[in-house]
Amino acid sequence: MPEAQKNQEKQPASATFTVPELIDLLAQKDQVIADRDEVIADNQRRLKAQDQSLKAKDKLLKLLEEQLRLARQKRFGANSEKLPFQGDFFDEAELEQALSDVEQQLAEVGEPPRNKPKRKKREGFSDKLPRVRVDIALSDEEKAGASRTFFTKVKEELDIVPAKAQVIEYWQEKAVFEDAHGEQRIQAAARAPHPLGKCIASVQLLAYILVAKYADGLPLYRLEKILARYGGHISRTAMANWIIRLYDVFKPLINLLQEHQRSGDYLQADETRIQVLKEDGKVATSDKWMWLIRGGPSDQPVVLFHYDASRSEEVPSRLLDGFEGVLQADGYAGYNKVCRDNPITRIGCWDHARRKFVEASKAAPKKKKGQPVSKADVAISKIRKLYAIENRIKDLKPEHKTAQRQTLAKPVLADLKDWLQTNATRVPKDSLTSKAIQYTLNQWDLLVGYCDDGRLHISNALAENAIRPFAVGRRNWLFADTSRGAKASATVYSLIETAKANGLEPYDYLRHVLTHIAAADSVERIEALLPWNARLADSGDKSDYMSGTG
Repeated sequence: MPEAQKNQEKQPASATFTVPELIDLLAQKDQVIADRDEVIADNQRRLKAQDQSLKAKDKLLKLLEEQLRLARQKRFGANSEKLPFQGDFFDEAELEQALSDVEQQLAEVGEPPRNKPKRKKREGFSDKLPRVRVDIALSDEEKAGASRTFFTKVKEELDIVPAKAQVIEYWQEKAVFEDAHGEQRIQAAARAPHPLGKCIASVQLLAYILVAKYADGLPLYRLEKILARYGGHISRTAMANWIIRLYDVFKPLINLLQEHQRSGDYLQADETRIQVLKEDGKVATSDKWMWLIRGGPSDQPVVLFHYDASRSEEVPSRLLDGFEGVLQADGYAGYNKVCRDNPITRIGCWDHARRKFVEASKAAPKKKKGQPVSKADVAISKIRKLYAIENRIKDLKPEHKTAQRQTLAKPVLADLKDWLQTNATRVPKDSLTSKAIQYTLNQWDLLVGYCDDGRLHISNALAENAIRPFAVGRRNWLFADTSRGAKASATVYSLIETAKANGLEPYDYLRHVLTHIAAADSVERIEALLPWNARLADSGDKSDYMSGTG
C-alpha cells in the first residue's frame, strides 16, 4: 500500500456537526461553566460560613478563657480589689497637680492643711481594761544593805480569762404576816422579769449566744460543743428556739429604730442571698433575700436587716414607704419603682462600677514587660483619681466638700466619660471590659449624683461593710430552716450592726437590752434602750463575759 494512503488512513475522519448539534454543544458548555461557577460560589459561601464560625468560636473561647481566669482568681487569688496597678502612671502628674490645687484652695477658705500621716506606733492597752499587778521582788539576800527599794513598771501583757459556766440560783425572800384573826398572808420579794419568761438561760448567756452566732459567725452546733466543754449542756435546738422567741421580744425596739431611720434623708441599701429551707411556695434550693438599709441622722445611724423570699421591686417599695430623700444603691433595677413613686433621689455606687473593671483586669492574660496595659487598668487608674480626691477632702464640712467636688471631681468625671464612650466599641463585645464600660455608661447619671451634696458618699461601702458579717456567717451556718428563723436572724443582725455603727460593743448593748426590755412597758422605756440613749457604763452592764464573772 502506498505510504500516502497509509497516512491518510491513520488520520481520523473530521467530525461534521449540524447547526442544531453545534447549538446544543454550546449550551452544554455554558451549563458546565455555570455549574462550575455555582460550585465555586457554594465553596466560597461554605468557606465564609466556616470562617465566621471559627471567628465566633474563637471569640467564645476567649470569653470562656476570660471567665476561667476570673473564676480561678476568685477561688485561689486574693479577694481584695487592690491591684498592683499597671496604670498608676496614667496622668499621675495631673493628679498630683490637682491635689496641690486642692491644698491651695482649702487654704484660701481657711481650712488647715492636712499633714502627711505619721507612721503609727503600737498603742498601749486601753485604760478601761482591768489591771492585775504582779510584783517581781528582790530576795532578802539581794536587797540586804540597800538604803531603800522601789518598783518600776517594766512590761504589760494582755491576758484573757477563759469563759466559764456557772449556775445562778435565785432565792426569793418571803415574809409571813398574820392578822388579828390568825389568817396568814405571804409577801414575796419582787423578781426581775426575764425577757423569755420561764427560761433556763440568763440574759448574759443569751447575749453571749447572739454575739457568738451573729457577730462572730459561729454556728449553733459549735456553740453547743463550746458550752459543753465549760459544763453547760445546752442543745442547739434550745438555742435556736430562744433566738426565734426573741424576735417578738425585740420587735418594739426594731419598730422604733425603723421610725428613727426614716427621719433622716439619706439611706444606703443592699441585698444578698440567703437559703431558707422551709418557705411557702419556694423550693429549698431557691434563692431568698436578706435586704439591708443603713441611714438615719448622721450622728445616730441605724442599720436594719429585712428578710424576704422575693427580690421584686415591691420589697423596697414596702421597706422605704414614707421615706423622702436620697437613696444610694447599686445598679439593681428593683429600686426604680420606689424612687419613681416617692420623692426619692437615687444615686449610684462607684465601688460597683470599679469592681467590674477590677474583675476584667484580674481576668486579663498576664502582660509581659513592655506590653501595653489593658483598657480595664486604664479605667481603674482614672476612677482612682476620684477616690484620691475623696480621701483628701473627707474631713471637710459638707458645703466645702461639695465645692471641691465641683472643682476637682467634675473634670475627672468628664474625662472618664469621654474615654468610656471612645473605647466602648474598641473592646470585644460581651467581654468583661465591655460589660464594665456599658454598666458605667448606663449608670452614669446615678454615679455622678454624689457630687451635688457633700453629705453623700462616693460609694455604698457603709452598707456593704454592714452586710459583710452576714455574708461571712452564712458560709458557716449555710442556711436558715424557716422564714421565722430568718426574720429572727435579721432582727439580731440589726441590733448588732446598729450598736457597732454607734460605737457600742455588741455584747454590752445586747446584755443591756435583754436586762431591761422585759420591764419596758411604755414607749419611753423602749426609747431608753436605743443605742444613743443606753447608758451602759452607768448601768453596770459593761462586758464581763470574758472575765468569767458574768
